[in-house]
Amino acid sequence: MKIGILDETREPQDNRVPLTPSQCAILKEENPDFEVYVQSSKHRCYSDDEYRYQGVELKEDLEDCDILLGVKEIKPQLLIPEKTYFIFSHTIKKQPANQPLLHAVLEKKIRLIDWETLTDDKYKRLIAFGRWAGIVGAYHAIRMIGLKTGAFHIKQMSECHNFAEAQREFAKVKLPKLKIVLTGTGRVSKGAAFLLDLLGIKKVSGYNFCYNEFDEVVYTQLSSGDMYYREGFEKFNADDYHAQPEEYQSNFYPFCKSADVMINGIYWDARIPVFFTTEQMKEKDFRIGIISDISCDIAPHASVPSTLKPSDISNPYYGYEPQTRQIIDAFSTGSVDVMAIDNLPNELPRDASEDFGNIFMSRILPELKKPGSKVLYKATIASEGRLNEPYLYLHDYAMGH
Repeated sequence: MKIGILDETREPQDNRVPLTPSQCAILKEENPDFEVYVQSSKHRCYSDDEYRYQGVELKEDLEDCDILLGVKEIKPQLLIPEKTYFIFSHTIKKQPANQPLLHAVLEKKIRLIDWETLTDDKYKRLIAFGRWAGIVGAYHAIRMIGLKTGAFHIKQMSECHNFAEAQREFAKVKLPKLKIVLTGTGRVSKGAAFLLDLLGIKKVSGYNFCYNEFDEVVYTQLSSGDMYYREGFEKFNADDYHAQPEEYQSNFYPFCKSADVMINGIYWDARIPVFFTTEQMKEKDFRIGIISDISCDIAPHASVPSTLKPSDISNPYYGYEPQTRQIIDAFSTGSVDVMAIDNLPNELPRDASEDFGNIFMSRILPELKKPGSKVLYKATIASEGRLNEPYLYLHDYAMGH
């Protein structure tokens, strides 16, 4: 079996890789029947020479590879017919920008497996960059506190070689007394909590957070059950919530009046009520002044109404003026300051890629060796010019209707 690692062509450039040079070498050593090739790249976080040093052959033309591994979406014209692609295609929510990609996949009879759809028997994702999105997103929240208050200044993570260098910045952090609310309990939010814990920030319950003040910086971490309720239900029912979230109401507003900083790391879709509204943001007792929106859903279809646009690594923050609902300069008087970078793990691409590749080696590679793997079948969006059964709902979208 021949595996090819693609050069990332999506704009803005993504520096991550699905397999690091050393992982490629280990894969070949442990699996003599596998060959690995890498397209040359000028912007990849691992240089061509690092791959060559590990004995990996660089090859521009991957036509003879069976499986092609990438990170982000691929330009439709670059797709090689009748190959198997593993990428984040960003098509399963019918994202308009990627309709031509899925249409081309069908036309070229490509087998498309989306990293996001690789799940276990309980539909829990097997592989993701989410933990690093959480780590980088929480770091941005801390950095924004320093910029907004003037209490300290730390490098952006993208300016650091790796996470070890970023951690050395912690020595400069002098956090004032404030309160941070973190939403979610999944992989992203666990990454954010990991960073807050590394900084020694005390974790408190949601109740204590809302109804007490503290002599130190604290944070609380909220699950869906902490933030949503359904009339007539005495207890939160997770299965019912996931089946019909539109029947639930937000219980988040007490945190708007008690938190200074919000880190948003929870999954959200349009059926789920928003945490708070633009009208509530105008109220005098709305206290949140910094929002690190890792989830980065864009208004008007967003859980956080001040996330009006994505930001980017080169210009990570903008201000939101609640009274006018307009974007203004970050850290202006009266602004709610927003971070909404949609490719956060790209700030620490080497660390994120190493974690991702380790998961691929341990959990995905074994599935490639299994004839008729159920895991790969469930994750296959299209094959041989047809949508796979779990994804038939994409038909009109794929056809451009």
